[in-house]
Amino acid sequence: MALSCPSLFSNLSLMRLCIRTKIITNGYYSHHLSCFSRSSLSRHYSSSSVRRSVGRYVQTRLQRLNSKYESFLKMRFPRFYQLYHTFMEGFKLLFHDAKEVQRIKTKMITSGVQFQDLPYRDMEKLRQVRRDLIKAIPLVLITIPPLANYLVFVMMYFFPRQILIPQFWTPRQQVEFRGVYHSLRARHHWPVIAGLQNTGRRIKEGQLQGRLLDLCAKLQSGQHPAVSEVLAVRGLFSKRALAIKRMKADHMRHISPLLFLTPRLPGFLVGRRLNSHALELLQLDRALARLGPPQLTDSEIREACYLRGINSYGLHINQCREWLSQWLQVSSSLNDRELSLLLHSLVFLSANYPTGSSQLRN
Repeated sequence: MALSCPSLFSNLSLMRLCIRTKIITNGYYSHHLSCFSRSSLSRHYSSSSVRRSVGRYVQTRLQRLNSKYESFLKMRFPRFYQLYHTFMEGFKLLFHDAKEVQRIKTKMITSGVQFQDLPYRDMEKLRQVRRDLIKAIPLVLITIPPLANYLVFVMMYFFPRQILIPQFWTPRQQVEFRGVYHSLRARHHWPVIAGLQNTGRRIKEGQLQGRLLDLCAKLQSGQHPAVSEVLAVRGLFSKRALAIKRMKADHMRHISPLLFLTPRLPGFLVGRRLNSHALELLQLDRALARLGPPQLTDSEIREACYLRGINSYGLHINQCREWLSQWLQVSSSLNDRELSLLLHSLVFLSANYPTGSSQLRN
């Protein structure tokens, strides 16, 4: 035994050396080493090929079974099949988004890139995934208790808008649910205009006061204001009564739903969240201006318009591009101290656009 062990280790070392460097000494191996190496390599490659063959066989069988299962569901239970198919596609989208976020985060860490310096699509991806995760976390917590999964599936089936994130909506639900959410935020257009009027009457600068009241009256009459009319009142939204830090809590609570933020928080938290989301929106606008709106796809255009205040899913794509151009004319003229005007532009530019809310006319 003492003599065989060194011999075995010597043979193994020689074999590794020959395989790694691919050198054949004097054109042949010793008979003992050659036989040993051939048998080892034969076993290695035969086992690897067998594993690959088994893996391909199992994968093919699973794909066939899955295809038969989907065909069965599609024929016998079409409504359940639609739900199943939507869930499977949703998980694929969610997995893809997670990979994209990981790539962007790695880029930010390794290259020292700040959020405001990211390309528009990367910036938008981080923003959207963060909002989706915030909505998905409560659902994940519900599934922790034993047997709670069954309750979650029932809730998902009956309350898809409240429970599911957009990746798990059907194309029809995408349009329907966004219409519902837009109608909910459009209810706050009138209170925002009324709050601006009450504040405007207390403003001492006569010229600015007149411009603001004229703008509110134009909105109430159902007219869509020009970009120049919106920018004409910008002086009121930086350091005076309508700056974010000086707005009343009730007024801020009517602005919060315009960005799909909850108003059910203490006043100082509402103001802080509005300020951070307005700054993020301004940074998104700057990144979009650098990219150029013509570079966006139709779906990206609709998403951008929807975020900024209109129900773009009820508009023609050319109307969406025209409206987004107006928005960028306003936002590109603003600085970080005029975030309040950007927030109010969610009402100024969307309230009376073709498919805007009819709340102001009631």
